[in-house]
Amino acid sequence: MTKIGIITGSTREVRVNLQVAEWVKEFAENRDVDAEFEIIDIKESGLGRFNEAVPPLMTNKEYASDEQNAWSRKIDACDGFIFVTPEYNKNFPSGLKDHLDYLGTEWHHKAAGIVAYGSTLGVAASLALRTTLANLKVATVEPQGAFSLFNDFEDMTKFKPMDVHKPRFGEMIDDVVAWSAALKTVRDEK
Repeated sequence: MTKIGIITGSTREVRVNLQVAEWVKEFAENRDVDAEFEIIDIKESGLGRFNEAVPPLMTNKEYASDEQNAWSRKIDACDGFIFVTPEYNKNFPSGLKDHLDYLGTEWHHKAAGIVAYGSTLGVAASLALRTTLANLKVATVEPQGAFSLFNDFEDMTKFKPMDVHKPRFGEMIDDVVAWSAALKTVRDEK
């Protein structure tokens, strides 16, 4: 079965990010797709700021810390991802960037969808994340989630998405699962 990790993008103490990720997981599990979905909360990884002496691509997945090795196994076990990211200063958060940087080939030849939110729907965060993921050989699907802090959150603290998003989210889930399954063949050839 295709395994999709739903990766949170915020490590802040006060965050709505986990609420959005939980909604995405519930929505995905109600789709008629052959996939397993798991929330992967970067706040729980035990990893701090990226400050490694050796670039991950040069380590052959042999990392210095138990936390980085656990992160490697968690990401390696996934066939694809859905990244749930807030937008800060027209970009995605540094905590998510650090977690991407901690690994190398674990990301390669997998698919991803992006769910972003912010005062301008997280559009700039999505674009920045797409560029970073492309460098890690992650294929991002075109349908994406875009939520407004003003329309999809109650008092900007409780996630209450409008129903208008559901068809687009359905397309994204279907594409992430299909692309993730298809890219298994590429990884199998390596």
